[in-house]
Amino acid sequence: MNNSILYFLSPIFIGIGATLTFDLWGLFLKYAFQITPSNLCLVGRWVLYMPDGIIRHSNINSAPQKSTECTVGWIAHYLTGIVFASIFLAMVGNRWIQRPALIPALLFGVITVSAPFFIMQPAFGLGVAASKTPNPVQARLRSLINHIVFGFGLYIFGSLTWLLL
Repeated sequence: MNNSILYFLSPIFIGIGATLTFDLWGLFLKYAFQITPSNLCLVGRWVLYMPDGIIRHSNINSAPQKSTECTVGWIAHYLTGIVFASIFLAMVGNRWIQRPALIPALLFGVITVSAPFFIMQPAFGLGVAASKTPNPVQARLRSLINHIVFGFGLYIFGSLTWLLL
């Protein structure tokens, strides 16, 4: 395949795959340990309130629902995964696609946890790094592990890139 097409499609494929890995991990936790996965409908609600100028909520759970919030939330979730994969590939360079390495992908997964800690959770009214939740340490650890799993997904789908694209 043409290298320019490969490098254009790689972040899309890797981002979707890493996000899918994140979601499969959430399903595993749900069925194995009864741990509720992230509510992506709330992400959609947050996004749908943005055109109204509402970026920060005191409690997003109490904000009135929007009709397409679940669909928008899932789309935003996967687009975020593609953006993160694009940033990762820009940081590590095109050579990583030729020879994916686990450690950079896992480290980037750790870095991505800054998005929920400093953007999503405060915007949802949960405080910085879930400081206003009933169990902040548990919420932080869960976010960290989820994002490490995303990093593992970057590695898995980076490794599959040459085989599939």
